[in-house]
Amino acid sequence: MKILVYGINYAPELTGIGRYTSDMAASLAAAGHDVRVVTAPPYYPAWRVAPGFSARRYATEQSNGVSIWRAPLWVPAQPKGARRLLHLASFALSSLPVMIRHLAWRPQAVLSVAPSLLNAPVGWLVARLSGAHAWLHVQDYEVDAAFSLGMLKGSWKKRLALSIERALLRRFDTVSTISSKMIEHALNKGVPRQKVVHFANWVDTSSIHPLARRSNMKAELGIPEHATVVLYSGNMGAKQGLDVLATAAVALQHRDDIVFVFCGDGPGRVGLHAACGAMPTCRFIALQPVDKLNELLNLADIHVLPQRADAADLVMPSKLTGMLASGRAVIAMAHPGTELHATVAPRGVVVPPEALGPLVKAIESLADDPTRRTRLGRAGREFALAALSRDSVLGTFEHTLRTRCNDAPQTHEIGLPQRDL
Repeated sequence: MKILVYGINYAPELTGIGRYTSDMAASLAAAGHDVRVVTAPPYYPAWRVAPGFSARRYATEQSNGVSIWRAPLWVPAQPKGARRLLHLASFALSSLPVMIRHLAWRPQAVLSVAPSLLNAPVGWLVARLSGAHAWLHVQDYEVDAAFSLGMLKGSWKKRLALSIERALLRRFDTVSTISSKMIEHALNKGVPRQKVVHFANWVDTSSIHPLARRSNMKAELGIPEHATVVLYSGNMGAKQGLDVLATAAVALQHRDDIVFVFCGDGPGRVGLHAACGAMPTCRFIALQPVDKLNELLNLADIHVLPQRADAADLVMPSKLTGMLASGRAVIAMAHPGTELHATVAPRGVVVPPEALGPLVKAIESLADDPTRRTRLGRAGREFALAALSRDSVLGTFEHTLRTRCNDAPQTHEIGLPQRDL
């Protein structure tokens, strides 16, 4: 099939949505599909365009059997409120002519990835005009999250944004998302049940796996052999609720056998470093390349996954898959009844979001009990193998995509005559 993928994030971004979108596209290409991608230059999570790419020019490239078109965009240093909206709008506008150009290619499926929902109207329109199946994959509900986290304010703005979101979601032929709770949100937003698909994030369990030895990074970072490493790796932004980790590091600084490692970038890194970066029990490092990811994840004795209470079930942290696959113990911050709690509780430790005391207690308890850490890590690995493996998840997705695109033809209100699929 001819498949057009449309989303703002893509490789070589090392974390977040871009990593999954690029892996999905490469998997579809490897399965024999003709895959094209319209995306932006890499900028996340540092919020600056990566060296070797331009924020001002259009560009094309080939990677892993995928043809990639990059459209320019504006990247603010502090992505808050109106500036974040302008950032997203800049890509939606600059990518429009590239998407329209692909009408002549006549894709059979147009797969739009949200965030950003601002891309969704263009993705839907191109699908309709070309007779393609319109598929929207929701990695997080950015409208709900923006208002819940205070990035956007105003009751009338919220009502307007949610009504627009609701109308957009219902127009797509298929809406997929990454967890059962997020599926519930889609249904509550009026998407018919028959249109909704579960498409979970995944992990390559052959690349991310427990090491029989200590990670080489422990010595590279000058961490004492006897120390327990508490690792956070990923974006350092508003949704992560990282302040509690900095406070926990300060509260535990008297224990030189517990070392915190913060790996990543984002708007919150400066404040995080100011709070605890000078302590001898803290290390800050950049995001690691793919070939060092397994060493990084195995550096942890304890993975920590903070989450703000007001973002619960609006996002499902993508970093969890690698944590579980690494076979290391996980502490997550989530309320009972949320997807994150349900996933981690049987094979890890869960404490309330933004609750310093329970977090510190959980870290100390696991640091002092290596046998329990090993048991929880093994259970997490077993879950990753059973439910999150790359081949299984992407194989199921590819089959579903084929089935839906070759089912009964869609009815279109506008557009060119639909080609036979």
